[in-house]
Amino acid sequence: MKAYGVNELRKMFLEFFESKGHLAMKSFSLVPHNDNSLLLINSGMAPLKPYFTGQEIPPRKRVTTCQKCIRTGDIENIGKTARHGTFFEMLGNFSFGDYFKHEAIAWTWEFLTEVVGLDPDRLYPSIYENDDEAFEIWNKEIGIAPERIFRFGKEDNFWEHGSGPCGPCSEVYYDRGEKYGCGKPGCTVGCDCDRYIEIWNNVFTQFDNDGKGNYTELAQKNIDTGMGLERLATVVQDVDSIFDVDTIQALRNRVCELAGKEYKKEYAWDVSIRIVTDHIRSATFMISDGIMPSNEGRGYVLRRIIRRAARHGRLLGIDGKFLANLSATVIEGSKDGYPELEEKKDFIFNVLTQEENKFNKTIDQGLSILADMEEKMGKAGTKELPGEDAFKLYDTYGFPLDLTTEILEEKGFTVDEAGFTAAMKEQKEKARAARKVTNYMGADVTVYESIDPSVTSKFVGYDRLTHTSGVSVITTETELTEAITEGENGTIFVDETPFYATMGGQNADTGTICGPEGEFLVKDTVKLLGGKIGHIGVVTKGMIRRGDHVTLTVDAEKRADTCKNHSATHLLQKALRIVLGTHVEQAGSYVDGERLRFDFSHFSAMTEEELKKVEAIVNEEIAASLLVITKEMTIEEAKKTGAMALFGEKYGETVRVVSMGDFSVELCGGTHVANTGMITAFKIISESGVAAGVRRIEALTGTGLLKYYDGLEKTIKEAAGLVKTSPAELTERIRHLLAEVKSLQSENEALRSKAAKEALGDVMDKTVEVKGVKLLAAKVSGVDMNGLRELGDQLKDKLGEGVVVLLSDQGGKVSIVAMATDGAQKAGAHAGNLIKGIAGLVGGGGGGRPNMAQAGGKNPAGIDDAIAEAAKVLEAQL
Repeated sequence: MKAYGVNELRKMFLEFFESKGHLAMKSFSLVPHNDNSLLLINSGMAPLKPYFTGQEIPPRKRVTTCQKCIRTGDIENIGKTARHGTFFEMLGNFSFGDYFKHEAIAWTWEFLTEVVGLDPDRLYPSIYENDDEAFEIWNKEIGIAPERIFRFGKEDNFWEHGSGPCGPCSEVYYDRGEKYGCGKPGCTVGCDCDRYIEIWNNVFTQFDNDGKGNYTELAQKNIDTGMGLERLATVVQDVDSIFDVDTIQALRNRVCELAGKEYKKEYAWDVSIRIVTDHIRSATFMISDGIMPSNEGRGYVLRRIIRRAARHGRLLGIDGKFLANLSATVIEGSKDGYPELEEKKDFIFNVLTQEENKFNKTIDQGLSILADMEEKMGKAGTKELPGEDAFKLYDTYGFPLDLTTEILEEKGFTVDEAGFTAAMKEQKEKARAARKVTNYMGADVTVYESIDPSVTSKFVGYDRLTHTSGVSVITTETELTEAITEGENGTIFVDETPFYATMGGQNADTGTICGPEGEFLVKDTVKLLGGKIGHIGVVTKGMIRRGDHVTLTVDAEKRADTCKNHSATHLLQKALRIVLGTHVEQAGSYVDGERLRFDFSHFSAMTEEELKKVEAIVNEEIAASLLVITKEMTIEEAKKTGAMALFGEKYGETVRVVSMGDFSVELCGGTHVANTGMITAFKIISESGVAAGVRRIEALTGTGLLKYYDGLEKTIKEAAGLVKTSPAELTERIRHLLAEVKSLQSENEALRSKAAKEALGDVMDKTVEVKGVKLLAAKVSGVDMNGLRELGDQLKDKLGEGVVVLLSDQGGKVSIVAMATDGAQKAGAHAGNLIKGIAGLVGGGGGGRPNMAQAGGKNPAGIDDAIAEAAKVLEAQL
């Protein structure tokens, strides 16, 4: 067998599957595209997920890739053993509803034995315990003896993640020989030692799991295979570990050379050599995909990797900065498969050196502080570093938590990780509370303050909506950066931009920025100190780098609608001065693509007639299609033209004067229509007061007005539908319904009054005398409080002098009314206190004046007791 190199094996694999009708696709970026479930691509299948789920149609039903991957789940163990690294390349062949088990297994065998030349007697397949189909293929078609096919359970040979597509898998193990074994009697496939190494995994996606353990056959069965390139090279080159294969060994040797150390001489050195070797590979590839060191997400993974490598370089005695030097070796070894590394090498070196510089400034101080903390723990007899101390090292000296943990672990100490998390959370909350937000994206003011003052931007968007320019500065939400990648929020600055930043009441443009490697969605544009214009938004695809030549494209529809509204405010201001008088001055305005708002000085609400006049004048000038001409001139020249200037506004030496025919002339830096006819129509929606002597008009034009009328039309149609008529007949129908309601209300009142009298029957014979005062206490059913009061008044008149108490139950609730005439009151009767005395018996409370009181209750069963009690309470009052 020939000991093929890493770059040869990659090429052989892709060419083999191309010969089997597969499309060889370039490795996808390490930054996941439209996938929030992953921080970094960690398998060959991960970027192809949309093809497996059917969300996207694959370019071909058969695809093959060599995918760069990062896994940092067990980063703390990297280096301690030589088994794995954070960066690896995954070879894969994929079928989207095309071939299945027969072909996948046959090609696995053909590639390993015939193309690479591995000894068939040293290869052992494994299958899922119940997958008899795969067993038959390996045994009958490939010719593997049954005792050499291993059946494993769900844990090893069935791939699933929660619900969704899943299936059994078949792995291929290679026997590396006794020298790599553990020597135990039962050592065979599945043993933990390094003798039998799994090199290829075929996943047969044939089932759908509903999440409750019920499996159904998939209509479209898929093949997803994976083989670690470095692991295959380990086997083919018959070397100890991935750190000994040709390309990685060249890098490892370079680390040893810089450190003046020999590999396999001392365990502690070996750990550091492996960490530096692995981490510089990861860092190089991550930066090439536009990931920048930061304190969150992918950027934090990168920062941890770079700083861990920097520390282990120091432990090895490497002087000064060395990461860019090592990165050059990574690029040399991998540019065959990844030519973009060579193209971006200056960018990669720059980012690595900047991060190394940052860390070098604080590492010595941090290590010295940590040594003091260790001493303190020793004296206190504790083995755990408090969380707030670990956070101080992170916050002040840039030590990621796992770096502090690793340093302490070497000396037998641990870290209170929960305390660290709590301190981090507290600091974030404090920062959020203290932060002055410049825009809704939440970028900290200080980020923009750290931009070089010589950086400026020029607005060129008066006559164009697309422009090409160079990216001068990029910031994330917290720091300046060299690049931003998919899913990241940030602000981009260019030399010249067609994007209008929010100014003078005109809302910002939105749109896109497209570079050679990515796209950025502009959600807001802001004007900053020093003539800088920031485009705030998010990367939707790929990455944008500082220095990129980009195409900036403004959302044309939104800009056109904004222009209509802005030009309409000029016409509105002039119309207001004509109708209301020249005391009208602009006091503020806001225009965007939806509407316009105009604040002006005036001392009383406008009448309906005044509003109609203003609206009519503006619409006349729109219909006249006046030419809108903008001229630049000095402020003195502008004043001579009679241009309206904003009160209290500071103007530069040169100003823009916008004139609309002979009708309106104003100083204005905003964007406008070419002629007023483009505004189409103008409608005032509201007029209100906002402050003493300041009125506000809100109005609509063009598209916004059409939307408004659409909404009104929809409402009128819905209303007409509810009252079963046409929109044209709606007013008449409402008039008719209101008359009907009025008539029914009168009828209802009369019926209620009649019902109350009938319910009362002849109650006058229930009158009793209490110490010479007449008392009429009675129950009436189904009468509400208004009805009770009406009845009470009638009975009081019939009684002449005395006290009336009425109780009614309606819908499970009780209403009580008590009334006392003047004569009864003189004798001591008090309606309010009488109610208080009996309301408790019906589960309620209430009270009132001496002559009239009312109450409510929840217990109708107590009405008879309350009537009986009324006489006793009255007797006590007299």
